[in-house]
Amino acid sequence: MTADFAQVLAAVSAASPVGRASTVIVAIDGFSGAGKSTLAGRVLAEVSGTVVHTDDFAAWDNPLDWWPRLIEQVLVPLSNDEAARYQRYDWDAQQLAEWHAIEPGGLVVVEGMSSSRGKFRPYLSLLVWVDAPRELRLKRGIERDGERMRGAWLDWMASEDEWAAEEDPRSHADLIVSGTR
Repeated sequence: MTADFAQVLAAVSAASPVGRASTVIVAIDGFSGAGKSTLAGRVLAEVSGTVVHTDDFAAWDNPLDWWPRLIEQVLVPLSNDEAARYQRYDWDAQQLAEWHAIEPGGLVVVEGMSSSRGKFRPYLSLLVWVDAPRELRLKRGIERDGERMRGAWLDWMASEDEWAAEEDPRSHADLIVSGTR
């Protein structure tokens, strides 16, 4: 069954921190172009919190293997009730850029492809999967990044498919949301 926005909002509001942490960490996952950023924005417009984008860690040439940095710089400190501090990756400059700090407590939404990966699950309070057809996702990506990026998008989608075949992230989701609306 597909959850609606009210159900997502209720689940986020009811989520509890993992272990002895004071921070609720919610993953909003799904393939690129599915509507994850839109959903995260809607949630954070209703519930005060901070968003961490996996795109601040990934790169065109590194769509999946950036995850240790997110664990070390964000998830572990927050799980220990310590401030998180991470460096954003600048896609245009192709290098690490400014630092961002997150104080423990409250809500942190980790938004982006593979945000519910197995290595992250021990830290997550709630996993939301956003579903959308491949054709729509590619169309959205090309509209955002331009036709010249079609090849990069197709390569990225192939990496996503490979990761999903290994981890089956949709099956671990607490809620599944349609990204077609």
